[in-house]
Amino acid sequence: MSPSTPDALDRLGAELSERTSPIVVKEVRQGLRTRVFWIFFSLMLIACLIVALVAFAAKVGDAGQGAFIATFLVLSVVQFFVIPFSAYRSMARERDEETWVLLTLTGLGPRRVIRGKIASFVLQGVLYASAAAPFMLFSYYLNGVGLPVILVSLVFAAGYQVFLVSISVSLSTVAQGKLMRSLMQFVVLAMLLQALGLGMAGGPALGEAFRNGGVKTELYFGLGCALFAMLSTSVLLFEAAAAGLSLVTENYTRGPRLAFIVQAFGAAALVVIGSQAFDANEALAVAAVLFGVYAMLVGLYVGSDRDGLAKNLEGIRGSLLSPGAYRAYLLVIITTLLVGCGLYTVALTTDIAAKKAQLIGAMPAFAVLYLSLPHIIARWLPHGPSQTPAMVRIVGLGLLLLGSGVPPLIGALVATPDDPWLNLFNPVIGLVNIAKSDEPSGGAFIVWVAALGSAAVATLMLKRRDA
Repeated sequence: MSPSTPDALDRLGAELSERTSPIVVKEVRQGLRTRVFWIFFSLMLIACLIVALVAFAAKVGDAGQGAFIATFLVLSVVQFFVIPFSAYRSMARERDEETWVLLTLTGLGPRRVIRGKIASFVLQGVLYASAAAPFMLFSYYLNGVGLPVILVSLVFAAGYQVFLVSISVSLSTVAQGKLMRSLMQFVVLAMLLQALGLGMAGGPALGEAFRNGGVKTELYFGLGCALFAMLSTSVLLFEAAAAGLSLVTENYTRGPRLAFIVQAFGAAALVVIGSQAFDANEALAVAAVLFGVYAMLVGLYVGSDRDGLAKNLEGIRGSLLSPGAYRAYLLVIITTLLVGCGLYTVALTTDIAAKKAQLIGAMPAFAVLYLSLPHIIARWLPHGPSQTPAMVRIVGLGLLLLGSGVPPLIGALVATPDDPWLNLFNPVIGLVNIAKSDEPSGGAFIVWVAALGSAAVATLMLKRRDA
């Protein structure tokens, strides 16, 4: 090694230290000094050691499988429950103790602070996984489990942990008062308990899939799609949390809208590639329905914003990524139409059944309709300008509940619950009715006319108010 090598390593370490967010350094140091970390770290190591000793003493043919599952379950408790809840409490504590203002005064901004919070707890999870990894590798030498299962399980555990930490941190930014944050804590606990059950079942299920199906390209592709869904949703949640804590004079909408575009088009591309590569054309119909639900819920959130934008941002008024309800609405509608029409075009070029092709073609119409009406109705209701995003979301969710629940109730009283005309604009039964016919449906045409008409009205209204 040359004499200059240590100096180069020192310079590299110093440069990395300067580029590392101070929030990450602060949170990691603080987290490693807490009792919670050392208690759970010690308990995890003791539990993994006991599992390894018991599996080694058993000396049965598939002892490795049981040892792997037990070790994964121990790691799951820490990664899928303890760390995400600690992330929620850390962010909530900053606001309860009123230290959030001090953090913002440092000039870091909400984005860097939240990114540092998430990164610090992800690093703690990596430390836990690194300690459990040798015990998982030991289970390989006991037979019954393969290296691909161990590696994929660790990668998926890391992705799932990032997803849960992002949800927990974003939920901590939603509630404004101490009382609401206390109530939100119980919501987070319930959510993490359910997520823990799903995560615990993931390791054994993954091992079973590898054992039954072998190492297939379809399996790896499906796992890649699931990992993309978790990581892209984590980015979207992070950007939404940062936007919620930003000032109106900042370009706070660029991140969430870019994440929405990447997730929508990325998911559609993966579905198309998978359906063509593995001859699974039926998956297009399922993807269209899931995208419609995604557009009506996530698109409703991304597409709701205040009217207009700050004066210092007038120079970027022409960008759909800049603040303002008009640009947010246009971005969501254009994305919904492009993805929906793209899936329908791909469906027409395949041998998919006509019924499912009609379902794929009608789904974007329902999404556009239930994205447009909330903007029209919410701006007819009296409320303050700052309350517009919340009003749009409340009206949108209310319309979805009424549109899917009231028509079947009326139909049960006067005709049949699935009456095609009563449920014409029902996003559930109406879509099913359209998909029942082999011939082109007149109901789908009416829904498209209503959707495009409401979109035109909403666009004109928002454009006039944007000034």
